[in-house]
Amino acid sequence: MQALLRVLHHLWLDADDARRALGDDAIDRLEARVAASERAHTGEVCLCVEASLPPSYLWRWIGRRQPIADVVRDRALTLFGKQRVWDTEHNNGVLIYLLLAEHRIEIVADRALARCAAESEWQDLVARLAGDCRSGRIEQGLAAAVDAVDALLAEHFPASAARAGGADDPGLPDRPTIR
Repeated sequence: MQALLRVLHHLWLDADDARRALGDDAIDRLEARVAASERAHTGEVCLCVEASLPPSYLWRWIGRRQPIADVVRDRALTLFGKQRVWDTEHNNGVLIYLLLAEHRIEIVADRALARCAAESEWQDLVARLAGDCRSGRIEQGLAAAVDAVDALLAEHFPASAARAGGADDPGLPDRPTIR
């Protein structure tokens, strides 16, 4: 019965719910934070907030009895590819993914950045973000995640003088994706 209620919860939620959970002002502030972050390094930071899993992913969870953590990770990896986060010059893109229906967070770092940070650093970051989101502080959690990823990227992939000087960012959109 519990699984059925969770599936119905997923089917009920949509992008408008995710947008309302954050609010337009918060989305604007997060966009500005990502843009400011990317002036300090050569990496790309993408935020994706999704209200619920698509039915095909729900089937993996219920029908195939795949653990929800694995399903959410698979979804984050799929969006990492769909949003072309992997397509950065230095292989240092990062996707911060939040699934509201399950209060689950995934951070997917491209291979160059993944080699620079221990798995425990990513797990600590995810735990902090999850705590903020469960407490209703979604914007603060996402902002803290951007700041933490920014620090790693700035340390390992500092910006060139042209980019740090305010040159236009040729990369991915800074605005969070709301799904």
